[in-house]
Amino acid sequence: MFSWFESRLNPYPNEAPQMAPRGMWRFILHYAKGALPWMAVMSTCSALIAVAEVVLFGYLGDLVNRLSNADRTGFWQEEGSRLMLMAAILLIGLPLLQILFSLVMHQTLMGNFPQRIRWQAHRYLLRQSMSYFQDEFAGRIATKLMQTSLAVREVAMKFMDVMVYVGVYFIGALILAATTDPWLAVPFAGWGVLYGLLLWWIIPRIAHVSETQANARAVMTGRVVDSYTNITTVKLFSHSAREEAYVRESMDEFLGSVHAQMRLASIQNVSLSTLNSLLTGVVTALGLYLWLIGKVEVGAVAVAIPLALRLGNMSHWIMWEFAGLFENIGTVRDGIGSLALPRMVTDAPDAKPLQRGPGEVRFDHVTFRYRSDVEDAPKVVLNDLDLTLRAGERIGLVGRSGAGKSTLINLLLRFHDIDQGKITIDGQDISRVTQESLRAAIGVVTQDNSLLHRSVRDNIAYGRPDASEAEIVEAARSAEAWEFIQTLVDSRGRRGLDAHVGERGVKLSGGQRQRIAIARVLLKDAPILVLDEATSALDSEVEAAIQQQLVRLMEGKTVIAIAHRLSTIAQMDRLIVMDGGRIVEEGSHEALLAQGGIYARLWSRQSGGFLAADAFDALAEPAGAGEGAGPEPEARERAEA
Repeated sequence: MFSWFESRLNPYPNEAPQMAPRGMWRFILHYAKGALPWMAVMSTCSALIAVAEVVLFGYLGDLVNRLSNADRTGFWQEEGSRLMLMAAILLIGLPLLQILFSLVMHQTLMGNFPQRIRWQAHRYLLRQSMSYFQDEFAGRIATKLMQTSLAVREVAMKFMDVMVYVGVYFIGALILAATTDPWLAVPFAGWGVLYGLLLWWIIPRIAHVSETQANARAVMTGRVVDSYTNITTVKLFSHSAREEAYVRESMDEFLGSVHAQMRLASIQNVSLSTLNSLLTGVVTALGLYLWLIGKVEVGAVAVAIPLALRLGNMSHWIMWEFAGLFENIGTVRDGIGSLALPRMVTDAPDAKPLQRGPGEVRFDHVTFRYRSDVEDAPKVVLNDLDLTLRAGERIGLVGRSGAGKSTLINLLLRFHDIDQGKITIDGQDISRVTQESLRAAIGVVTQDNSLLHRSVRDNIAYGRPDASEAEIVEAARSAEAWEFIQTLVDSRGRRGLDAHVGERGVKLSGGQRQRIAIARVLLKDAPILVLDEATSALDSEVEAAIQQQLVRLMEGKTVIAIAHRLSTIAQMDRLIVMDGGRIVEEGSHEALLAQGGIYARLWSRQSGGFLAADAFDALAEPAGAGEGAGPEPEARERAEA
């Protein structure tokens, strides 16, 4: 029985994730679609339970009146059928309703509903643009995802359960009191008005505090996670005290919101207790007065006083439920700001998978600007750049930081959309193909490769999940990683390929992480290869060994390599020198040396094979040098500025 109800709502819907609307109720409905039929069943059960309880209260008054006047010998004949009906309601109907209500609420909805929300929101966030994750704490995003999913469930279910039950019960109580004597309904109606005014005053304040608290909690969690994620940096710079102060600031903000919430809770409890005492006192006094003057029977008093006590007891529960409801509304409103944001880079409606070809890449008069909310004018990073990479050609990119090298790679991967021009792969505009297929055709090794907190095997197989064990081992051998992998042991005793590498691969050295990343790309075997400082974290001996494997890896592929150590890219087919978002020189290593231009002077100035950080700034060429061999004067001025 439990399993049947647990399987009524699919926690992992297959529909493609869509951006949720930004209006609060439309946001909730967006995530509640599949659960609405079962919430309707739960709501119907709540209404029927409320009706049954009021009917039983009403019958109790009638029974007291009949008992006070009935003849014991004929009582069962006169009252037996009604007693049996009420017994059936009490002993069969209510338990069955409660069973169905509980199964739907706890088995069908409580677990599956928020899991559906997490699944849909997580799938949408995974496809968010890179800029989204660059602007947020990872811990903050995760916190918003988790707390918003629970808040949406609570808001939707409280409205469908608590409000229906309370509404039906209160209306039933008013009708019951009024049918006995209209005057007995007056205290209940007055209590309802005052109770509504209290809710009207206090609930919006709770909602506001809760929204502030949800944001403060997310900031606090984000700062704590940020400290743990960068614990090496914290310890290297001896900044434990500084991190304490940084987190303490966010904790103080969170605690301030908690104190504000608790003040409202105290006001709520005192006000509600006073209101309930007044209700019980007035109902008792009025009931006794009406009985004394003969306006009502004793049964009416016997019903009215317990009904007032019942409403008084319920009112605390109702208030907390409403407070919880609006607290969760505040959390939902806060979560909308993170979960219902449009993607900056999206697939075209008619996007098709990239058809893999020989790997020709063309940047056709590409202009790109980085936009910022704090800058009036977007920063131009690439300016009318025109570049063609022939299939199988290996090029090296040279230029100082900010010249546009990494931006060129990010645009090829379509982490951002260009402002003007077009980028094609084998004649296919990358803006017209799916992002998944585009990135599947490009292998990337960067200078700071972070690994997943999983086993070494999982990290290498990330390049091709269906790879065999033998292929994984061969990739590790080719990347000069197999020897150290065999020695790995994690804290749980897992060894070799089964050893876990820690968050972002922190249990490994930089060189070890780099070699596993290279093994991952070797296994991926994409037709286009990007090497962004791919060997920067390796010592000379290991680099020399891996360089031989990189040569094999590059065979038959179109390669773009970025390196500050010019010796690592000197053997490329063509070198591209960039500055100010433009190409200022290009040619082979020998041709560029012969030109005596920027590249030649960089080559002569590098120390130990590395390009000095200020090399570009130091290249103030004497007048007339390299005349007729270098780039056009305007380009040279930009490169040498």
